[in-house]
Amino acid sequence: MVAIGARTEVAGLALAGVTVLVAERPEEAVAAWEALPEGTALVLVGRAAARELGPARLDVTGPLTAVLP
Repeated sequence: MVAIGARTEVAGLALAGVTVLVAERPEEAVAAWEALPEGTALVLVGRAAARELGPARLDVTGPLTAVLP
């Protein structure tokens, strides 16, 4: 499981064993998505990162994605 987003959104998830990819700027969100580890099955995405990634990346057959509230 991987989380992409602003540090304030995703940092605490590391305590639960989630791989955290901090993306404070839009281009960092795209770079994090492109660097997802092979075999990633679930990606939790912060709101700003989700807006930047858009449906073209998030609505694909894999990995499963969920936008954090």
